Amino acid sequence: MAMQFYTSPEQIMRDRSEYARKNISRGRNTVVLSYVGGVIFVAENISSTLHKISELYDRIGFAAVGRYNEFENLRTAGVRMADTRGFAYDRRDVKAKPLAQAYAQTLGAIFTEQTKPFEVEICVAGVAERPEDDELYRCTYDGSINDEPGYLVMGGQADRLSTVLKDGHHFDASLAEAFQLALKALNSIGGDNGKQRSLGPELLEVAVLDREREGRVFRRISGAALEALLPEPEAADEPADDSDDAEESATED
Repeated sequence: MAMQFYTSPEQIMRDRSEYARKNISRGRNTVVLSYVGGVIFVAENISSTLHKISELYDRIGFAAVGRYNEFENLRTAGVRMADTRGFAYDRRDVKAKPLAQAYAQTLGAIFTEQTKPFEVEICVAGVAERPEDDELYRCTYDGSINDEPGYLVMGGQADRLSTVLKDGHHFDASLAEAFQLALKALNSIGGDNGKQRSLGPELLEVAVLDREREGRVFRRISGAALEALLPEPEAADEPADDSDDAEESATED
């Protein structure tokens, strides 16, 4: 009779954590932050149809990194839960916190009970009347949930991007300032030899929860509206005009 090898629960959990973290770190980053007019989501995304940023309910948004089919299943379940709660009670009773808690419970159960954990990190964001009261919840693959103060980053090298946001984030920022800060963070990694890069609009997915709107406040920013938010390229130094000098030397000759 073949002997079964014993593996401690601690080792199993470590292996699952390492597996999930390694695969999530390969994903392209997503930045979420509060600004004076609402909450902005900026994600690096090469696909124009497979969205990493979506609407969950009237004033609640969703963002994710990792394996698409897994976080899309979570998003769909969140939409169903929000719709059911809003229909059974009142649309104003649908908040970001219960949805984030439900996601954390689901991810925690999958992490402990299934052989393979979900390779995802998700954000549930709710916009409030004031930027300081916005809700940003980050749920990780093992069921952990964190209430982030004003901004968060998901994906590989999140610590480095968080440093950029920490130094530049403030709640009084305009939409353009918030977008450019998020873009600065995304551009700070991934360049050749550790240098900064420059992401174009074709590689960005951007959306906001507009604080000033009533009802459904989620809207995407794309096309000309997105290009208008991009910082203007720095003008190249113009060569000096030597025409006058040339005329003077010709006159002297």
